[in-house]
Amino acid sequence: MRIFIRSFLTACVLMIALSPAFAQNVLGPVGGQTSGQIIQLFGLLSVLAIAPGILVMVTCFPRFIIVFSILRSGIGLQSTPANIILISLSLFMTFYVMSPVLDNAWKSGIQPLMAEQIDEETAFQRTLEPFRGFMEKNVRDKDIDLFTDLAEERGQVVRNDAGVVDIRVLIPAFMISEIRRGFEIGFLVVLPFLVIDLIVATIVMAMGMMMLPPSVVSLPFKILFFVMIDGWNILVGNLVRSVI
Repeated sequence: MRIFIRSFLTACVLMIALSPAFAQNVLGPVGGQTSGQIIQLFGLLSVLAIAPGILVMVTCFPRFIIVFSILRSGIGLQSTPANIILISLSLFMTFYVMSPVLDNAWKSGIQPLMAEQIDEETAFQRTLEPFRGFMEKNVRDKDIDLFTDLAEERGQVVRNDAGVVDIRVLIPAFMISEIRRGFEIGFLVVLPFLVIDLIVATIVMAMGMMMLPPSVVSLPFKILFFVMIDGWNILVGNLVRSVI
């Protein structure tokens, strides 16, 4: 339970860190005015509402859920495992993989902020750095170049004096990199099931059973094949290892 609380608080602070203007205007001094307090409350509620989306954008969750969805389609099952099971499994795997990043963000940014050892701006930067490092390790240079070129075409500055890429460029590049990797792994996962479908369809057609859908016959064989090779163990293990 502690890791969920830490992850939720980290997501909230991270969301604020993605918008320096928001952090300065909403979390800055408001002079005790009622209007400022209302804005603070509204900003807090907004952050809490989109915190789960932030965790999805800056973690490996998209890769996991895409592979599991392709696996289910490849086997030929429409609703088994249910969506809630696949999402929950992807979420727990994400927490498992991202636990070092979340711990670093908590210890370096949020915990000192709660202890009033650092100010908000410093906490935002420290909280963001572990996620930035994770995304930079897993993003493709080609995707970074794409969003960098798009931003420069619009006259936006995407790198600071130290050459660090702006987070508004890094996050979308990281997301499309994760989606691409999810489809790559999903393609390899679905290939054996495609072979089974082709073999069963050939046998059914050769036997002259034209009215019998091959998918009905191949479904139990695909499930048996996946169970016999301990597919969940192999798939989950390789998915975790695929994340740098």
